[in-house]
Amino acid sequence: MATIEECHAALEKLSDSMRSAEGDVRTAAALDRSVSCRITDLDVTFVGRMTNGRIVVRDTLQGPPVEKAEIRLTMTGDDLVALVAGELNFAKAWASGRVKLEAGLRDLFQLRKLL
Repeated sequence: MATIEECHAALEKLSDSMRSAEGDVRTAAALDRSVSCRITDLDVTFVGRMTNGRIVVRDTLQGPPVEKAEIRLTMTGDDLVALVAGELNFAKAWASGRVKLEAGLRDLFQLRKLL
C-alpha cells in the first residue's frame, strides 16, 4: 500500500509533467481551479489548486474534505502512484470505477486532454 509521502510525491510528479506539457495538454493544464485528491485506503485528502499549469497541494486532511473542490479525484494510493507512473490507464480505471473524477462539464472536456 502506498504511503502518504508516496502519494504526495506522485502528485508532485504529475504537476511537473503538466508544467512541461505542450499543445492541447498545456491548455488544459492552465485551468485555475480548486482540486482535491481523496486517497481512500489512507483516509486522507490532498487539497490545493491547479494553477499556472501546476497542482499546488496546500494541505493534507484526514478523511474527506470539508469543502467541495471544483475538480475532485478519488482513488487508492496505489492507483494514484500507478497512474502517474504510466502503469495504469486512466480511461480504463475510470470506466471500471477504480478512479473517480468529478468536475463541471466544461472542466471535464478540458481535463480529458490531460488524462
